[in-house]
Parts: sequence; C-alpha cells; structure tokens
Amino acid sequence: MAGFTCSAADLRPLLGTAANATAAAEYICNAFDTVSNKLVAATYAIDNTYLLFSAYLVFSMQLGFAMLCAGSVRAKNTMNIMLTNVLDAATGSLFYYLFGFALAFGSPSNGFVGRHFFGLEKYPSPSGDYSFFLYQWSFAIAAAGITSGSIAERTQFVAYLIYSSFLTGLVYPIVSHWFWSTDGWASPVREGHLLFGSGVIDFAGSGVVHMVGGIAGLWGALVEGPRMGRFDGDGKPVLLRGHSGTLVVLGTFLLWFGWYGFNPGSFLSILKTYEHTNYSSYYGQWSAIGRTAVTTTISGSSAALTTLFGKRLLTGHWNVTDVCNGLLGGFAAITGGCSVVDPWAAIICGFIAAWVLIGCNKLAEMLKYDDPLEAAQLHGGCGAWGIIFTALFAKKDYVNEIYPGKPGRPHGLLMGGGARLLAAHLIQILVVIGWVSVTMGSVFWLLKVFGLLRISADEEMAGLDVTSHGGLAYAYHDENNDQSEKNSFPIANMDGSNA
Repeated sequence: MAGFTCSAADLRPLLGTAANATAAAEYICNAFDTVSNKLVAATYAIDNTYLLFSAYLVFSMQLGFAMLCAGSVRAKNTMNIMLTNVLDAATGSLFYYLFGFALAFGSPSNGFVGRHFFGLEKYPSPSGDYSFFLYQWSFAIAAAGITSGSIAERTQFVAYLIYSSFLTGLVYPIVSHWFWSTDGWASPVREGHLLFGSGVIDFAGSGVVHMVGGIAGLWGALVEGPRMGRFDGDGKPVLLRGHSGTLVVLGTFLLWFGWYGFNPGSFLSILKTYEHTNYSSYYGQWSAIGRTAVTTTISGSSAALTTLFGKRLLTGHWNVTDVCNGLLGGFAAITGGCSVVDPWAAIICGFIAAWVLIGCNKLAEMLKYDDPLEAAQLHGGCGAWGIIFTALFAKKDYVNEIYPGKPGRPHGLLMGGGARLLAAHLIQILVVIGWVSVTMGSVFWLLKVFGLLRISADEEMAGLDVTSHGGLAYAYHDENNDQSEKNSFPIANMDGSNA
C-alpha cells in the first residue's frame, strides 16, 4: 500500500461535472490516504512483533545452553558453568549495545566494519528498529555461549568475562557485518558487486554464529589443554561423564524450541508477498518461513536418528547424550541454508552432519583435544558442513524469492547453479577460521601468559563450585546425617505422641 497514492486532480474528472466534484475527490483521497497509512503502520507493527517474538525465542536458547552445559559437566562444576551462561548474556548485552551492533550494522559504512549507532545513538533509523537490535543481540550472546562449553571445568572466572566481552563486542560483530550487513563485502544483499555474483548465503548463521563460536572454543580449549584425568598415562581417552542426562535432554529440547526463532526469525519480517511465483496469493514470505521451520526440523531429526544408529554400530550403546549432540549438529548445519533448500535436502544435511560430528569427535580424541560439550566439533565442524551444503543444494526459485533483484544469481551446484556459490562459501569458511583464530587465539594466549586462563590443579580437583562460588550446587545427605536428623526431630505417631 505504501506505493499507492491518490490525487484529487486525477480523480475529479472521473466524478463528472457536479459542483461538489472537487470536494468529493479530496474527501475520497483523504480517506484513501488515511487507510493506506493505517495499513503501512499495521505492516510495521506485525513485522516488528514477529521479530520481537523471534528474539524472545532465540534468547530462550540461553536457558537451553545453561541446562545442556550443566548436565554435561560434573556436579562439582555446576554452579560455575551456570553462572558463566548468565554472564555471557549480561556481559554481551552491554558490549553489543556499546560497540558490537555498530560494528555489525552501522550503515552506511565500508565493506569491512560498521561505523554508526554506537550505544544506539541515532537509532532507530530507516534501516531498523529496536526489535532488530534485540534480535541481533540474541545471536551475539549465542555465539559466546557456544564458546563457554569448550573451556568448561578448568577456566578462571575472569577469563570468561574477558573473552565474552571481546567476542560479543568485536569479533562476532565484524563477521556478521561481512556476511549480513547491506555493506558487507561478502553479503548477498549488498548494493553493487557481489562476491562471485552471489555473495555468501549464510541465512541464519552456520558460519557467522556457529563457526565463530566453535572456532573460538577450539582455540580456548587448545591453549588451555585437556582437563585433568581426561587422558591416561598412555594417552588413551578417559570418559569424564556429565552428571545429569536429564539436564542434557531438557537443554536440548529448549534449544530445539529456540531454533524456531533462530532460523525462521531470520527473515526479519513476515508480511510480504512474493511476485512472479507459480503459486496463488496464499503463498508469500509466511510460506517460506513455514518451509524454513520444516527444513530445520527435518535436518535435526535426521541427524539424531543417524547418530542413534551410527553410535550403536560403533559402540554397542544407545547413548542419549550422543543423540542430543547429533540433533544439535543437524540444526547447526541446516542453519545457513534453511530458507533456500527443500525438505528432502534437509535429510541429507542432517545425515552427513551426524557423521561429521562423529568424525570430529574421533579426531579430537586422537589429537588429545578436550571439549566437554563437543562445542568446537559440533558448531565448528557441522557449521562448516552446513556452509558447503547450502552451496550444493540451494534451489534457484527459493534463492530468487529471498534475495530478489539480481537475475541470474548463482544457486546450488547440484541444483544446476554452477560452482560460483560454492567458491564464495569456501572463502567464507577460510576467512572465518582465519579471523577468529587470529583474534580469539591471541586473546586466549594472552590470558594464559598473564596467568588468567586456567585454574590451579587443586582447584580443578576440588571443583570450581567449592573453590570459587561458595559451595556445591546440590545438597548431599548421607545416612549418618539422615539418622542424626531423625534423632534431633522426633517423628510423631498417629496419636500425637513421639515415636
């Protein structure tokens, strides 16, 4: 409706030669303009409400991360890992508000870094509203949450605060500028020249979010080294099992739920029609959003079942933790191409993602690499596969719907679109690995040099809950304590007398 106007001068001849024709034309145009403005306002309201709701869903993933992390570590470190998840969100809020959002989306800018909206100055603007900031913030703290799992159970508390601030305030925002901003050098929505004629189609962040968080965690765990007891004297891996499968499953379901804001929400708006489609008026962006939710579901489910039977063949067990991680690996992989592939392709995405995760975990054991949450393997490895998957299976019709105005834009190699999109995506993998390795690798190395990274051996043996957080997360009672309590508090018989 914003493109329609009403002119009294054009309308008056259509009303005849009546004396009041001019007044009638002006009245009709005024009424039309009022209705048009209301419809435009309603469109903004609906789209912003949709984006806010999606932001709330993505933020709920922080609870999922917290539960998953808590269940995956030993009980003596539960309070520590829970607190780090809270502070990832709190620290990320301030640093993304002060610096991160501007570096990511501060347009107009150059192709490498944004330069407006520091501290949300002069924002909202024609480029976005507060809902857009909140949505992007929820992505930034998700990347920081991924990293915290890799360095769990052996990291000083101050190190969490420093790396989280640096990641959400600088490292992640610059990557998101490259691939998501309208000015980014590899963005598919930039004006002018596109990388290989397509830009990088990383719709919801297999590379921007998952690879960034996973590679950062990789360097943190490499610099720190494995936990005490993770490998025996002969270098063979020793399983340090997390203390609660219940929390792992709860966290997985919460993350699954939040992913419906992560992937479908990345459309940023819902009330939009698609022109030149083979469908009727019932088909629009709302349909693409529904398809994205379906591909997300199918990929995760495919990965979960593949992991279930794959690990059964390899180990002889039906392991719930492995299945949960496989499910999440399928989600991380489909995130980049969730909007531009068919549901049948999502089955392939999840199937291969499961084997990528299994392979990365096997390689990690061979290299004596210790990641309690398998975060680097899951988000880094499966995220990289997702980037390649998109370049292979992106469908032409869907690409043109979501990224219009560029006729002949490359699409998936296996869908007849040539190799240009794949070339762009291989460059994305390389630059993300390079940028995050240089920045976050340096941060973790400096923390180690200044003695701020790893806790002492005594603290690690006792557990961080006792040494750093004032006590254990759970209250334990042995039989002697229970008996003492019974003696101290006599139990009343049914007649009211003491037993």
